Formats: sequence, C-alpha cells, structure tokens
Amino acid sequence: MLGIGYRKTNPTDYVLHFSGGKLTHEGTGLSFFYFAPSSTTVSVPLASSNCPFVFNESTVDFQTVTVQGQITYRIAEPKKAAAMLDLTVDGKGRYVGDQYQKLPERLVYALQTLVCGTIQELTLRQTLVYGEKLAQRVTEQLRASAEVTQLGLEILNLAILSLKPTPEMAKALEAEAREALNRISDEAVYTRRNAAIEQERRIRENELQTEMLVQAKQREIREHELDAEIALETQRAALTDQKSENERKEADSRAYALRSAITPIQGLDWRVLMALTPHGGDARNTIAMAFQELAGNAQKIGELNISPDLLRTLMGSQVQRS
Repeated sequence: MLGIGYRKTNPTDYVLHFSGGKLTHEGTGLSFFYFAPSSTTVSVPLASSNCPFVFNESTVDFQTVTVQGQITYRIAEPKKAAAMLDLTVDGKGRYVGDQYQKLPERLVYALQTLVCGTIQELTLRQTLVYGEKLAQRVTEQLRASAEVTQLGLEILNLAILSLKPTPEMAKALEAEAREALNRISDEAVYTRRNAAIEQERRIRENELQTEMLVQAKQREIREHELDAEIALETQRAALTDQKSENERKEADSRAYALRSAITPIQGLDWRVLMALTPHGGDARNTIAMAFQELAGNAQKIGELNISPDLLRTLMGSQVQRS
C-alpha cells in the first residue's frame, strides 16, 4: 500500500537493505518494512551449494581425459560477494539478474584452468591414478585463487569422482592391463610349476640320498661279511697249515722211527738177516739162497749138475706143504 512493503528473510540469507542510497538494514534473518520506490535489497545466500562439473582435458601425451566431480562451496564474506555480483532481489525475493546463477560456472572455469595446468604435466596413465592427489592439489590452488578470494567464497570440498579416457583408449588400456594380468597369471603358473619341479627334484634327491645311504649300509654289511669270511678263511688256512705241519711232524716222526729201526741192520749181510727171520732155517730157503749165490758167481762156475732126486725132493716137499 502506497509503495510500502514488508520483507522477512531466511536465517541463511545475508540481507543488505539500501534506502535512498544509504545502508539501513544489514544482517541475516531480518524482518523490516521498506519503501519500495527508494529501496534496494541485496540478498546474499550463505548456505552451502553443490556444483557438479564435467569437462575434457588433454594430458602431456595428447590423450583426452574426461574429468567429472563436484565442488561444495559457500559465500563466507557476503559483502565481497555483494560488491562483485549483482544480487539484487525484487519484491518477491527473486534475483533481478543472473549473476548468482552464473557463479557456479565461474567456479568451474577457475577449476578447469587449474586442472588443465596440472593434467598437462601428467601422462594418461599417471592421470588415471592421480585422482585423490589431483583433488587435494587443485583444492588448495582453488582456495588461494584470486577469483575465489575476490568473490568472498569458501571452498568446502572438491571431489574428483572419475577420470576417464576415450572409449578407444579405454579398450586399449583394458587390453594392455588384461595382457599384463595374463602375464602375471602365466608367471604364477610357471612359478607354481617351477616350485613343483623343484619340490620333485628335492624329493628325488632325497630318494637318491636314501638309496645311496642304503647302498652304503649294504656295502658296509657286505664288507663286514667279507671281513668275516676272510677271517674265517684265514683261520681255515691257519688250521690247514697247522694240520700240514702236524702231518709233516708225524711223517718226520715215522721216518725217524723207521731210520732208527733200519740203521742197526743196514751193515748186516743178507744171509744173516735171512737166518734171523722166522723162516730163515727152512731147507728150501737155504737151497734158494744157495742157488742165488751160485747165480751171482756163475762166471766162476764151470759146470753145475743138479740131480733129479734133489729136484724131486724139493718139489715133493712143496707139494706136501701145499
């Protein structure tokens, strides 16, 4: 009525009310009457806002990367923001201009400039694994940037949600990574096979060592058996030598006894020996020795006559004896 209005603001809005070119009301959550024809109201929202972003950048190896994330910010110094931006509202609380709506774009442009400067120093591979460090580095740079300082903004958080290459490059990297994983898998298989072969070799070596120990033990047993046989044969040889020595001594004893028996009669005449024998007095033996003596001196005998009666007597005596 008559140009007089009433304004009630939210606790999250910082209000600057100018009347006649002078600041008459200032603060958050204010309620006041104003004269519309001479009043200007500036409303600076203090609540935090989220600003999603998506843009493409090139790496040092000329590969395109899509950066996607979100900025969380708030206006910490409303007077600076009011001095840099046209945040005038009408009687219904609507912004007269679009500068507040373009504030997120200005933040994104500032962010893109910083991200571009960082990514252009990295290769594609480095960029894809640099997300967390990239967010920390760019957040610090963005908070210290002139754009943010002049607008009185506070960067609450910067999240890099994804860093994606082009679909073709993604397939190439996936193929390369898949081949690397296959190589790792093959190496694992080879390692297991080598481990199995090594284990088999150790088992075989243990078996061979066991066989060698068994053979050595068998050889030792055989050597002991041979030593026992050699000792037995040595004893047998000693026994044989002892037997031979004993037999030789017995033979020597018998030879000595025989020599002792023969020596006394070696010088005697055989006729004497014949006389000493049990049949030495037999007439036939006497006649035989006579004939033998005659035969021994045959060259001295001119003629020898033997009568039939003598022969008949000798033959008759033999017939009677038989």
